Amino acid sequence: MIDSSGWIEFFANGKNAEKWRKLILSADKKTHITPSTVLYEVYKKIKRDFAEEKADEAIAYIIDSTRVIQIDEGISIDAAEKSLVHGLAMADAIIKATADLNNAKIITGDSHFKTFENALII
Repeated sequence: MIDSSGWIEFFANGKNAEKWRKLILSADKKTHITPSTVLYEVYKKIKRDFAEEKADEAIAYIIDSTRVIQIDEGISIDAAEKSLVHGLAMADAIIKATADLNNAKIITGDSHFKTFENALII
């Protein structure tokens, strides 16, 4: 699972975009999931910093190349527990819960995931 930070870095052509390129271009619905909150974060940041058209293109790419996981009751409760235990913000707790419930690795640029075994920091 590619975290919001990776998608944003790639679509914004940030200083670390090349580090994300191979991972993002190899994303596949069979092997990659995306929590729906990541769509929110990516769309908001890309639209605010660039344009609506670029945000639409980014979201379309994510939807086309990954399986989007909607927030359900199980994810919500697990995320709340993770937030309480680990002090995570809501979006990060949802990302962590989604990864855990789907046996996925979190690939992220955010160091606050560094204490989790299933996180790979880029």
